Amino acid sequence: MNNAFPWYVLTGGPCSGKTALIDELKQRGYSVFPEPARIVIASELAQGKSIQDILADSRGLQHKILAHYLELETEAPKDQILFLDRGVPDVAAYYRKFNLSSDEVLKNALASVRYREVFLLNMIEFVNDAERYETPQEAAILHRYLRDAYTEQGYDVIEVPVVPVPERADFILKNL
Repeated sequence: MNNAFPWYVLTGGPCSGKTALIDELKQRGYSVFPEPARIVIASELAQGKSIQDILADSRGLQHKILAHYLELETEAPKDQILFLDRGVPDVAAYYRKFNLSSDEVLKNALASVRYREVFLLNMIEFVNDAERYETPQEAAILHRYLRDAYTEQGYDVIEVPVVPVPERADFILKNL
């Protein structure tokens, strides 16, 4: 998308290697933006909430995550390459996962930002951690929802193969 800022989204279901790839790109000197959902969930867990409590208000959770994306939109450099661990359409996929109807908050966020390219990381071996609550089956379904969310927003999604992290980074950099 030539009219977009040089922002590139790395997306994919849970356990697709996004965070490891973001870390690799950061080590190579690129600017990166961490996954807002992990930041929000970690903050809520640190306040003593359980993952069940956090997920009980799934719309509220998604709105908090969108607020992080909107903060990025205003603060991120518009003239340099930036890699994002997920993008706003990821939230649309989670709306679908949680059976939430679209609302003005989501619609406005989707309309407010465009990314240069979207890279969909194919799934690797599933490993759970404190902020990851999906089962492997749910992760596979979410992976499909993510592809759909981006294509519905007019993006041509570039699939990133399952290869070692440095090779994934090379693949992405060759496709900028």
